[in-house]
Amino acid sequence: MNLVENILSISKYVFERNLVLGKAGNVSGRKRENDEDLIAITPTLKSLNRLKEEDIVLTNIDGDVLIGGVPSSELQMHLAIYKEREDVNGIVHTHSPYATGFSFSNFNLKRLEGFGKIEKEYIKKIPYKIPGSHELAKHASIALKNDDVLILENHGIVALGSTIEEAGDLVEFVEGIAKTQFISKLLNRL
Repeated sequence: MNLVENILSISKYVFERNLVLGKAGNVSGRKRENDEDLIAITPTLKSLNRLKEEDIVLTNIDGDVLIGGVPSSELQMHLAIYKEREDVNGIVHTHSPYATGFSFSNFNLKRLEGFGKIEKEYIKKIPYKIPGSHELAKHASIALKNDDVLILENHGIVALGSTIEEAGDLVEFVEGIAKTQFISKLLNRL
């Protein structure tokens, strides 16, 4: 599969698993071609469920559109992360219900088994910044310098991977552990 096909596949994957709703969320991937980083990203204001190849936007690492229309409003966040992390080639940003619920709460989301080696007890959360803003891009990229997933307060989740598929698997896993922890918090109140 090529980069655009991978983005279409993961976009549909996260939509079908209810990790994004409506026109929310975005997916990007990076490939290196002729010593240049090219970024393919989902467009703004289109459902990840019904994207076509011609909808995907191709930019350079500076955000100049090379092919396509208007990229996701979170393009700057994706670019800042790619600039910070040479090992990352896929980013998935979702507003999944349970994990995003934690982003709107005072509760921390614990890292659980299956997440990889647990070095920190909780998934990092950064304070709210306006979606699509330079401030969000800056704070998210700094927070993800040594992490693979981040909770954006009152907003959603960003997951990274060496591939787009890995980032997609990670957002699904985070939603699963958020659901488990939400249910356990309810049960512990009974």
